[in-house]
Amino acid sequence: LRTIRHFLMVGVTEGDSMAAQSQARESIESVVRHLVRQRGIDPQQDATGLDRLISEAIAEYEGQSIAGRADPIESIEPLKLELRDAVGGYGPLQSLLDDPTIEEIWIDEPAKVFVSRAGTSELTTIVLRDSDVRDLIEKMLRSSGRRLDLSHPFVDAALVGGERLHVVIPDITRQHWAVNIRKYVLKARTLDELVAAAM
Repeated sequence: LRTIRHFLMVGVTEGDSMAAQSQARESIESVVRHLVRQRGIDPQQDATGLDRLISEAIAEYEGQSIAGRADPIESIEPLKLELRDAVGGYGPLQSLLDDPTIEEIWIDEPAKVFVSRAGTSELTTIVLRDSDVRDLIEKMLRSSGRRLDLSHPFVDAALVGGERLHVVIPDITRQHWAVNIRKYVLKARTLDELVAAAM
């Protein structure tokens, strides 16, 4: 408990609402990641355990907020979802991976994340940094045992959900990491569904 309070108390300052909420989220995420390591759970495999840790960290933060030592949280449920995606999923890309209408995701550069729906490409509102892209790809490759470096500047791997991940890094690319994720969009699961889809 003392460790959690230490994490939550670091850097608590006055500020505008958006900055305060961002700081609250970062503080709570730090606590959740600490608890994940401390309790030894796999956040990608143990969703129930991760939810417990998120609730624990938020409850402690709210206690600090009531005591006037931290800014209040405006919306708890959206925050829980963000934390699940950040710690147990693939951060801002998780909602795209969860969307059944999206067939493909690609990143030409950190500020340009595209998706394909029904064969039509769309530029998303997601804006990443180079470090965000690297961190996400390293997390994606962790389960496959594959790696990216100067001696292996491109990779083709399968994600836990069955998606195909393709990444190419400089000096093969000009400046940024190029990322492509192809989802396996199941159109028909049974013979009846196949017939219905063909009609």
